[in-house]
Amino acid sequence: MANTKQARKRVKQNEKRRLLRSSQRAMVRTYIKKVYAAIEAKDVAQATAAFQAMTPVIDRMAQKGVLHKNKAARHKSRLAKHLKALATAA
Repeated sequence: MANTKQARKRVKQNEKRRLLRSSQRAMVRTYIKKVYAAIEAKDVAQATAAFQAMTPVIDRMAQKGVLHKNKAARHKSRLAKHLKALATAA
């Protein structure tokens, strides 16, 4: 239990930040799932649009520290690879 006024404030701040970051991580996962869904449906146009919408969101979350920069790069790289394979197959 937080005993000082400062410690009580830090508890409130940490909880507020935890909820915000949780929401942001969920948003990133949703964007990623949209790209994978379009790739599974073999829809090149929709997959490309979803990828272009997802990229700046992932970059922003990596910059804010919600995602690690290497994890963000890994997601973008893998999805770009899938997208390129889909585009060449079509």
